[in-house]
Amino acid sequence: MSTVLDTTDRAIITALQSGLPLVPAPYAKVAQGLDLSEDDLVTRLQAMKDTGVIRRIAAAPNHYKLGMVANGMTVWDVDDAQLSELGPLVGALDFVSHCYERPRDLPEWPYNLFAMVHGSSRDEVEEKRARITELLGDALNGCDILYSTRILKKTGLRLRKKG
Repeated sequence: MSTVLDTTDRAIITALQSGLPLVPAPYAKVAQGLDLSEDDLVTRLQAMKDTGVIRRIAAAPNHYKLGMVANGMTVWDVDDAQLSELGPLVGALDFVSHCYERPRDLPEWPYNLFAMVHGSSRDEVEEKRARITELLGDALNGCDILYSTRILKKTGLRLRKKG
């Protein structure tokens, strides 16, 4: 898909490449710097999302700087018939930063639900994993946890260089 961006769309992307400002009204602040109304900025962002220019707008916190130094990707083998009901419940937990369904790769990888859990220690992460286990109940067939050993570089929206 090829979508042509106008000068204003490119300016919006450039302004957001380093993330939203940490102020009470970040979209208003960005819009002001671009001489746009906040509504115009939000409308243009939604249009870029709708056309696939951008996939999403989301926070990408550095959990280590927030004191969350134990980070584990919990993986779950959940009954397929209950996954669409239970997955959103896991994703809504305040200690889960992202949660998604992935296809199994049998026989080596039986897991179909992934949820990133953060804590200040591995013991805390294990306690949170126990809460997810309880939530999944009889639909749970197995689980594991993969702990992070380092933080990966996170980058936001970037324009491709023409060339």
